[in-house]
Amino acid sequence: MIITKTPFRMSFFGGGTDIEEFFKEYGGAVLSTTFDKYCYVTVRHLPRFFEYSSEFVYSKMERVSKVDAIEHPAIREAMKMLDMHEIRLTYEADLPARSGLGTSSSFAVGMLNAFYCLKGKYADKKRLADEAIYLERKLCCEAGGWQDQIAASFGGMNRINFNAEGYEVHPVIINQERKKQLNESLLMFFTGFTRFSSEMQQENGLERKKKIAQYIEIMRLVDEAEKILVDSSIDLNEFGRLLDYTWQLKRKTGKNISTSSIDELYDKGIKAGALGGKLLGAGGGGFLVFYADKDHRESVLRSMKNLLYIPFKFETGGTTVIHYLPENYEPKE
Repeated sequence: MIITKTPFRMSFFGGGTDIEEFFKEYGGAVLSTTFDKYCYVTVRHLPRFFEYSSEFVYSKMERVSKVDAIEHPAIREAMKMLDMHEIRLTYEADLPARSGLGTSSSFAVGMLNAFYCLKGKYADKKRLADEAIYLERKLCCEAGGWQDQIAASFGGMNRINFNAEGYEVHPVIINQERKKQLNESLLMFFTGFTRFSSEMQQENGLERKKKIAQYIEIMRLVDEAEKILVDSSIDLNEFGRLLDYTWQLKRKTGKNISTSSIDELYDKGIKAGALGGKLLGAGGGGFLVFYADKDHRESVLRSMKNLLYIPFKFETGGTTVIHYLPENYEPKE
């Protein structure tokens, strides 16, 4: 039996420039971090006592005798890609799916990590990220970028650069006290609205070609944000103000990025003293994050009292195997 633990990610700057069609022509960059909310994937071989050969438990249960009969596209295509058979897989998570935290990509990375481990093979973080991108974007034909799979695999706070050749991951090195201050200044709330990221990305993609200038500006902010984080002489509150600027830019890149309800919540947080914030993910719902200094933290929390507050801490591990128990498995002839 194998159990993997894979973090969710919080994207601060550069979202949308990690779309392959964009960065192959213009380049791309994102600044994001993973944090201590995870998905857990448990995988083992299913004993041959049942009329079905594989079982999958996520938001529903599937019991099938043929891989092609699997309804979940990522599970089905991953099973084919890695030649997996007679599998029992369960998925659990600390936070809901379709909420702007890269949950589907964290699942893809954690599942591939578990499959490789079950086969007795080691897959490094680069391989897991690359194959999760291929699984979701090519085999499953889901619209979206590359940052989620990379973040889930590598973990930590990173600047990820994209170009025609692929991507590079650069850890953002921050003074520990400054990193703690940043963590304490970020407040995350669940809006209660969920949506499929791939659908949002498809809709936003129709607008992207008309909004090249905005996305180039969004990409430029990654340089500015990284400088604020690493240069201790700069007031960290500038990071919060820059979040507000990037959110205002992002709202203009697609008609479904925000909603009147989300705008109302955001305005309430700003009036309570937050310096900035943004909706996480492709837009339309999910989690709202605010940056508030210590003098305004409590007032922002009170202003969002009707929303679920999610305390969190940054993490650095990326996807990990937390339980490994080898099995004696002989494939059917």
